[in-house]
Amino acid sequence: MTGSPTSGTFHDGAHHMTMRVYYEDTDTAGIVYYANYLRFIERARTEMLRLCGIHQHAQMNAAPEDRISFAVTRCEIDYVMPAHLDDVIEVKTTVTRMRGASIHMEQEVFRGDQLLIKSLVKVACLNDNGMPTRLPSNFVQMARELLPIE
Repeated sequence: MTGSPTSGTFHDGAHHMTMRVYYEDTDTAGIVYYANYLRFIERARTEMLRLCGIHQHAQMNAAPEDRISFAVTRCEIDYVMPAHLDDVIEVKTTVTRMRGASIHMEQEVFRGDQLLIKSLVKVACLNDNGMPTRLPSNFVQMARELLPIE
């Protein structure tokens, strides 16, 4: 399944999204500033959700009783190698577990075959009042069809 050119694709049991490292992502030595990897993996998660039918803009404009949002509740990152200005990198997102109101993911950033970072991320699904709520059933069904999940 594919989306727009920036949405990435699903294959080999994961979501894959390619992006380029821009000047704004780097320090004065042309190396990606460590916190910007959080931005890269956030973009990839957003696009994965989009391909699974969760459009965050539409969620913000939904009726309050139907409105959901997602919040990172845990993030662990191992930095292995740096990315540099103009590198083409790929974020690979693997959903490792879905629970009633949360998604657990492993996200890795590669430059070609070289692993740059590995992260473990837990995201909670929240209702309009900021309380945990069940993941939308259409998302769960589509995610299970596209990804091998526990």
